[in-house]
This record gives sequence, structure tokens and C-alpha cells, in this order.
Amino acid sequence: MRISATVERWPIAGAFTIARGSKTAAEVVVATIDDGQWQGRGECVPYPRYGESVADVAALVNAFDGPFERTALLDALPAGAARNAIDCALWDLQAKRSGQSVWQLAGVPTPSDVTTAYTIGLDAPDAMAQRAAANDHRPLLKVKLGTDARTDGERLRQVRSAAPNARLIVDANEGWNFATLMALMPIAVDANVELIEQPLPATADDRLADYRGPIPIAADESIRDGTHLAATAERYQAINIKLDKTGGLTRALALAHEAQALGLDILVGCMVATSLAMAPALALASFARYVDLDGPLLLSRDRVPGLAYEGAKVSARDGFWGSC
Repeated sequence: MRISATVERWPIAGAFTIARGSKTAAEVVVATIDDGQWQGRGECVPYPRYGESVADVAALVNAFDGPFERTALLDALPAGAARNAIDCALWDLQAKRSGQSVWQLAGVPTPSDVTTAYTIGLDAPDAMAQRAAANDHRPLLKVKLGTDARTDGERLRQVRSAAPNARLIVDANEGWNFATLMALMPIAVDANVELIEQPLPATADDRLADYRGPIPIAADESIRDGTHLAATAERYQAINIKLDKTGGLTRALALAHEAQALGLDILVGCMVATSLAMAPALALASFARYVDLDGPLLLSRDRVPGLAYEGAKVSARDGFWGSC
């Protein structure tokens, strides 16, 4: 087996801003595993939030010398972007070797016409409203917030007014404290928000232990590979499963089953990246109440071939990652 990593830079259409900052390009690491006959690929986005860098992740992939088996990989590398890229490359390689799709190997339905959320990045209230109005035809919008209560409240009001037909979920990216959450909750209820994602810093999780509000709250930055899932379930009603956090599809599938057993709703999320990163996550769609795999829609261009995006729907494409 030979493994290699390449670093790619994909321009974002405009800029993408959340509470922690803004970027104009997605830097991804692609792992390629070659067995002499077939090649498997996996894409990851290193997480600065967890101390990862593109250079370090690429170096870790290039230095990896096995095991080239998905179950053993879980013990060989920690959860994170590097393990995600390798794990997804192994799934792709196994599909090509076996003549079966990843969906068959994983025992999940072939993803077809899955509705994905579309993200409205953090900006001035009127700019977010304009973006929402332009995407009101989409059934589900994800609204990035995470500053002060007054400004975020105005953002939410204007987005709802501009997109009266869309379902809304909100993501604060750890940008609020508990008082801000309480101040914004009535506004979110009036706006018919269905889910609030990671309102508080992960270090403030305990503040949610005794709180049950009118809108479910999802853990994102507070959960990585689900090691402490039972404790998470005492504070949150949903979790955001991202492969760059779980360290690949193998662990993500197990986590989805564990979350369901605990009665947690599942949001399948992504970083801003290409279809090569979205395709493995799409395998989790049948577990999820919400699918947020709009990364390629935020780029100036996607890789070709890629997944099939048609309006708000995304489907697997024959001949692309994991398909035969």
C-alpha cells in the first residue's frame, strides 16, 4: 500500500464568516491510497478549533505506514482530520476492490434527493437578509450567529422576514453566554427556529445541564468522536456529526447508532469543502433529522465529477467516491 497527501485550495464564493472568523478559500488535504491496482481517496479539512493545521495533517497522512484497515485505524490514530481522510480513502478503496458501493458495504440506503441546509454566513443584518431572500426557495436555511443579543436578534428577525417560507436552524459557534441565549430564545421562538446549534462555549456545557427550553439545542464543538456521549445527552437534545471531528465514516456510523439509542437527534454537518468530503458524510443521511452538506455550494466551483446538487437536493453520483 502507498499513501500520499496533497493540499488543495478551493476559492469560496465571496467569503464565509462565522463567530470565530472569516475565510475566502477552503484548504483541504486529500489522502490517496494506492494498492497497485486501485486508488481510494478521502478529503478532510483540518480544524484550527482543535489545534490542527493543514501542514501538520498533510505530514501525518504522508508519514502514515499502517494499519490499512478501518477498525485498526481507530486505535492507530486519534480522532481528527487526518484519520478522516485515511478512513474515507479506505472505504473508497474497499468499494472499488469489492465491486460494491460504500452504501452497500455500510448497510445504508443509496443517498438520493437528500435535502441539505444552505448556510447564511455571519454578516450585517441587512446583508444576511438579502442572502436569505435570494435563497428563500430552499426549504432549510442555517443561520450563522454568535455575537451580542441585540445584533443577533436583529439578524434573526430580518432573515425570517426575508425568507418567510424557509425552515430555520441557528448556529452560534460558541459565541454566546447563557444570558445571551436566554435573551434570544423568545426571538428564536417567534422566528420559528427549529434547532439552536452550540450556543455556548464547550467549556460552559454544565450550564445547560438543568435547562430544557422551547427549542432543542445541538452540540457541535462540544462533541468530537462521542467519547462522552452519555454526558452530552444530559445537556443537549441533538448532536452534529462531522467526519473531520469523528475521524472518519467508520466512527461516525457507530456514533450515529449510539446517539439514536440515547434518543438524540442527529445533524450531519460539514466544513466548507468539495464533494469529495461531502460524499462519505452523505452515508449518514438516513440517520439524520437535519442534513447540512452544502460545502460545495459555498465554493466558486466544485470538483468534477462530484456529487449531484440540484437546487436543495444532493445525491450520490455513479462513478464518484464510493460508487461503482
